[in-house]
Formats: sequence, C-alpha cells, structure tokens
Amino acid sequence: MSKEKVLVIDDDVVLTKMLATRLKPAGFDVTVAHSAREGLKTAYQTHPDLIVLDIMMPGMDGYQACERLRELTSAPILMLTAKSREEDVIRGFEVGADDYVRKLFTFRELEARLRALLKRASRQEAQPVYNDGVLRIDLERGRVYRCGKLVHLTPTEMRLLKALAGRPGQVLSHTRLLEEVWGPAYRDAVGNLALYIRYLREKLEDDPAHPQYIRTQWGEGYVFTPAGEAA
Repeated sequence: MSKEKVLVIDDDVVLTKMLATRLKPAGFDVTVAHSAREGLKTAYQTHPDLIVLDIMMPGMDGYQACERLRELTSAPILMLTAKSREEDVIRGFEVGADDYVRKLFTFRELEARLRALLKRASRQEAQPVYNDGVLRIDLERGRVYRCGKLVHLTPTEMRLLKALAGRPGQVLSHTRLLEEVWGPAYRDAVGNLALYIRYLREKLEDDPAHPQYIRTQWGEGYVFTPAGEAA
C-alpha cells in the first residue's frame, strides 16, 4: 500500500526533523521544505496528499504561501503556528487552510488531525450535477461554474457546498454540518460555519445579503434551495 505524501513547510530545521522522524514510522512519506518558495516548488513537483504549513517564515509568510498553494493544489493544508489570536486563525481559514494546530502540540494530536484531513479528502461521493443555467455544480468532480466561469472554492468551501447542494431542500443543522465538514471536534464551532457560509454566498449569490441558493433557517441551520423553488 502506498504511503500518504505529506509536505512539511517550516523554516525551523529542528522541528521539521522531529516531524519527519515521528511521522515516517506512522506510515507517512514526508518531504520537507525550509522556506515558502521552496515549499511551492516542492508542491508543484511532488503533488503531496497533505501539506503542513508554518505561518511565521522569513520572506513569504504562511498566509501568502497558502494562497499560492491553493492555485497549485486542492490537497488539505494544516497550518502549524505559534500564533494564537482568533483573528490569526480566521485569516488562515480565509486563505484556504483546512485546519490549524497551535504550537506546542502533541504528535498524537497532530497525527490524528492529519489522518482526519486525509480521510475527508479521500471521500469521493458520486453526486448529481446541479445546473440552473446560471449556477452549475459538479459535485463528483468538485467544480463550480457561475455564468460559465469557473468559481474557485477552497477544499473546505467545496465540502460545505457538497453537504448542502447534495441534499437540496433539506435543512441541515449547524451541528450536522460542522461534524460532516470539519469533524466531531468542531461541532460547537458555529462561528466557523457562519464564516464559510458567508464565503460561499459571496462567490455564488447575485446578492449575498439576500441569498437565493444558500438560505438560513433561523434556529435550525441552512438549506440549499434550487432556483425557482421556495425556501
């Protein structure tokens, strides 16, 4: 069985060596890059299954690197950093990160998060294509088009859209969406869900303030409403 390829991008040589030493016996094929630019080049060449990315690096920081990586790959990105402010976490998600681990962490926690990200990324649910002439969602291939133009969605945004559009007309609770998209550990992270609902509306709706596709059911959750149907 082939090993999952993990790319670690961090300028801390001691830490990257420790990560490689602990992750390789756990069944991961680990490649290390010690700068953001080296990491981008390595990601292009090796096509990793998952990326562990530090934020505080000289030159190009992790936020900038994450945005660039999203142009190259849809592989899950776990940000690894000493930053702890809520706004730093939110910014990481905004630029396309899928998870966030603060230093100091345990290797047991890190391995569990890596496996959870890989498990979610490997799910290939065959879903029908939604197409109303304006919005086209190919859930199986993970492609979204609006007025014929490809809409870039992060992997987290795509998972959330799949959860909603894969069950048109069905109200999905906050807890159910959080567990399905982020995992059981995030079942109370309602702020994350609201943030990503906003991102999807900004990318898919004519008027995000008055959404036609992704509607709020107050006190219940959210529902994907096909065009022409009542909420």
